[in-house]
Amino acid sequence: MTPTPASGLVFRPAAERFHSQLDWLDSWHSFSFSSYYDPAWMGFGPLRVINDDTIAAGRGFGMHPHRDMEIITVMVEGQLNHRDSMGHAEVLRTGEVQRMSAGTGVVHSEVNEAAQPCRLLQIWIEPSSSGIPPAYEQKPFRIGSGWTPLLDPECSGGAMAIHRPVRLWRARPQPGDRLELPLRAGSRGWLQLIDGAVDLASPEPGQGLPAQLQRGDGLGFAAPAPIQQLQAGPAGADLLLFELC
Repeated sequence: MTPTPASGLVFRPAAERFHSQLDWLDSWHSFSFSSYYDPAWMGFGPLRVINDDTIAAGRGFGMHPHRDMEIITVMVEGQLNHRDSMGHAEVLRTGEVQRMSAGTGVVHSEVNEAAQPCRLLQIWIEPSSSGIPPAYEQKPFRIGSGWTPLLDPECSGGAMAIHRPVRLWRARPQPGDRLELPLRAGSRGWLQLIDGAVDLASPEPGQGLPAQLQRGDGLGFAAPAPIQQLQAGPAGADLLLFELC
C-alpha cells in the first residue's frame, strides 16, 4: 500500500500522467504501471492503478494472468469482450462496470470486437487479504447528476461487492449542478474526472487546492476533506469518487 503524503493533498494533472500510445491503444496512467515506474506515483493508499484506455476496433489484450488484486473496469464508451479462466464470456457495454477479484489467480482477455473504438477506465485496488477465491461480477448502472454507488463492501445502494473497505461512486452532474462529498469521517478520498470539469469549493482556502478539475485530472486527499462542494462546469461533468479506508 502506498502511504498518503504528510500534506494530505495530492494533485495529479491530466497532462502529467504517463502516456503510452500504440497503433491500437491510447493509454494514460495515473500511477506506475507495467513498464512505467515512478516511485512518486505508486498509488494512493490501496488504490493502485487508474488507466484511461482507448482501444481500437478489432484489437485488445490477449489472455494474461492476474492474482491478488481487485480489478474494476468502467466502460465509458463502446463495448469490450471479456473471456476468462472462470468460464465467463461477456460483453461490457457503455455504462456497465465489471469487478474481477483475481485472488488465487485468473487468466483473461479483453478485446474490442466492435467496429468502433472503445474507452474505459481500468482500476486496480489491493484487497484486504491475499489468496481469496477468484470472482466475477458485472452490472449496468444508470448514472444521474447525483452520486451513484458502484462498489461497496456491504453492497449497499445496489453497489457491487469488493474485498476491501473501499467505496466508489460515479456522478454526471449537469452544468452548474452542485455536489457534496458523501465520505465518512476519517476516510481518504480520490476524485477522478472522466469528462468535463468541476469547480472546487474549499472551507479553508490556501491549502494548495486547484480551483478546478478537468478531464483526466485526479485529486487525492486525507481526512478531513479539503473540499466542501463541487460545481459542474459549463459542459457538465462525469467523475468518480473513491472512499479509501
